[in-house]
Amino acid sequence: MLEKSKKTALKIAQILEDRKAIDVVVLDIHSLTIIADYFVIASGGSETQVRALYEEVEEKMRLEGIEPVHKDGHGGNRWIALDYGDVIVHIFHQDDRSFYNLERLWADGIPLSVDNT
Repeated sequence: MLEKSKKTALKIAQILEDRKAIDVVVLDIHSLTIIADYFVIASGGSETQVRALYEEVEEKMRLEGIEPVHKDGHGGNRWIALDYGDVIVHIFHQDDRSFYNLERLWADGIPLSVDNT
């Protein structure tokens, strides 16, 4: 199951990279929490780009037959979270990402190279 989650996380990261997301990070958090195996964190430079990144991930994953279990924040376009069960995607406006700094909060997570796709 962990390998499937990793593959999903890296696929999402690649979708975000292809759509020109800023600073895409994949964190392996499976040994730290039961809420997810991986976080995918990315930024957009504007609310419009955040929305476009969210829509692209949701559309491409739907084409793969994968639907989010839950979505949050898609009305505000500053921080959108997509919960795919074992993978949680956080798409931030660049300013909000530095404020919330999830990478610091989850510093014990293991960063994966997005180039692993």
